[in-house]
Amino acid sequence: MGNRTKRIAVTTPTGHVGSRVVRLLVQAGVRPRVLMRHPDRLDDGVRELVEVVQVDQGDADAVVRATEGADRLFWVDPPALVDGDPVAGYALMGASAARAVVENSIEKTVFLSSGGAEKRSGAGEIDGLARTEELLDATGADVLHLRCGYFFTNLLPQLDEIRAGTLSTPWPLDHAMPWVDPRDIGEVAAVRLLSDDWSGRVVQAVHGPEDLTFARVAEILGAQLGRDVTPIQLSDQEFRNALRSAGLGDGQIDGIAGMAAGLSTDYIPEDPRTLLTTTPTTLAEWICRQLR
Repeated sequence: MGNRTKRIAVTTPTGHVGSRVVRLLVQAGVRPRVLMRHPDRLDDGVRELVEVVQVDQGDADAVVRATEGADRLFWVDPPALVDGDPVAGYALMGASAARAVVENSIEKTVFLSSGGAEKRSGAGEIDGLARTEELLDATGADVLHLRCGYFFTNLLPQLDEIRAGTLSTPWPLDHAMPWVDPRDIGEVAAVRLLSDDWSGRVVQAVHGPEDLTFARVAEILGAQLGRDVTPIQLSDQEFRNALRSAGLGDGQIDGIAGMAAGLSTDYIPEDPRTLLTTTPTTLAEWICRQLR
């Protein structure tokens, strides 16, 4: 592609990761094309610097039209259900991406996947991201799968509980796993979208600065918030009951509960922690920015 300005399409541009991707692309001199269902949610300052296309990512025809002329694509599977099944919903989104890549000859795609997708099955709704990986791989185009750790932002729905002094989770309290700031994922994605120095099928984990247990997370939260936070492990049934009380259906419950059940024992990430997979922002730094 030489020095020609890259034409980059970005999905979920207001999300925790996508918004960071958009900002960095703009700062790099790119005018990205942002695909979104609700354009009114885009900040006015950002709107002036991007091309906005209203599109439902589950509508493959619309996605093909929206990505026409794009050289590169940042793809995120938004949550979706097909007959109540989030795995099938993610697969539907992945099919839209794969068709757009083929029909528009998109050279490089960066896909926001997850640790556990390499299992291909048995990881709850992450299995849907695995289906998307397979669909993108089958295109034959260059594709990079970002296998991300547990988002710091997953704590936000529990903020009231945390401030009241507890942190409930279905994960074993002593199970260590990668935790990551979504902003750091966005930085890795943006760099890869701008780079010409990769090709074929690439997997890159984004593991954050260190592996953490929920017990350690509770300690960090308590230290930063100035109060004790007690971690509580919920049984699988207790967790499912809580999700059902929140109004989720059986398929959604299976998808969410299945992640903890499928990845908390006998799972080792395919991509080990290295300098390449380690990002800088610590949980304590994120808490200072977000929760205080």
